[in-house]
Amino acid sequence: MTFTTVNTERYAHCIAASRRLRWDIERDVIRARRLDFSKPFLPDGLSRISRLDFLKPAEQLRLSQVQGRTYANMFGLVERFIGIQMLSCSRHHWFGDQVALEALVRFTDEELKHQELFRRVERLASAGMAEGYEFLPTANAVASQVLEASTWAVLALTCHIELFTQVHYRQSIQPMEDIAELYKDVFLFHWKEESQHAILDELEWEREHGRLTPRERDVAVDDLIGLVGAIDGILRQQAAADASYFIGTNPRRFAAGQDARLAAGLLDAYRWQYIGSGLQSPRFRQLLVAMTTPAQLQRIQAALAPLLS
Repeated sequence: MTFTTVNTERYAHCIAASRRLRWDIERDVIRARRLDFSKPFLPDGLSRISRLDFLKPAEQLRLSQVQGRTYANMFGLVERFIGIQMLSCSRHHWFGDQVALEALVRFTDEELKHQELFRRVERLASAGMAEGYEFLPTANAVASQVLEASTWAVLALTCHIELFTQVHYRQSIQPMEDIAELYKDVFLFHWKEESQHAILDELEWEREHGRLTPRERDVAVDDLIGLVGAIDGILRQQAAADASYFIGTNPRRFAAGQDARLAAGLLDAYRWQYIGSGLQSPRFRQLLVAMTTPAQLQRIQAALAPLLS
């Protein structure tokens, strides 16, 4: 069995799953419901709110909802550049494997649907939360910046994101019984389609890796390090904005030093959600080892270590 045949079969598997799992935002997910603000949105395994032991239970609940709103907005953000990148990758199959082409077109269509889903979550969150929340990064600006990097680096980042999506749902969101039902359903349906997207990410990353020279791969590793650094810049910006919003709308003032602890706690949680959890995914580690030399891998680890301390 040739490499091409194996790939074709994996692309076909993703098409079959896409047909089987296809869902509609209104009919299957929202179902005329609203977010339940009596329950948290994110589990502590992602939010890390229990580390902020000076918060009262009601404050922990509300901070979970602030984080959950940002979590949904972050996925809406990254899926803009992911959709564009995968649509761009499809051109390599235009006059070739039509099974692969269909799989990537379906991938792009689903990413567009996910963007609309997360816009709906933002509107639902806005309806039940105090005014003043801001999600600062804009999808088009971030996509333009990300897509300036090499395709290898963008596909590596995309694979990282899709894989930590799986980890978040299976290990943190799915097992929790007390988070808001609609919020949990949003990520259940998101996970169903993203599980196939992660396979396509691997296939396209491997395809791109195979066509690069060793020198081009070395440059791409630096691009990947730069992309993760840019993501960290977004996290710093949004953590500060979320801390300011939470503190400004909280009924009580915090003691000296607690404002700073809150902001640091949000940044720690966001770095874990969007960087650390993906790097600890066994599948991503396996892929990264396969796609890099030992020296390149060490360079990546050294660059990211300060973000994960």
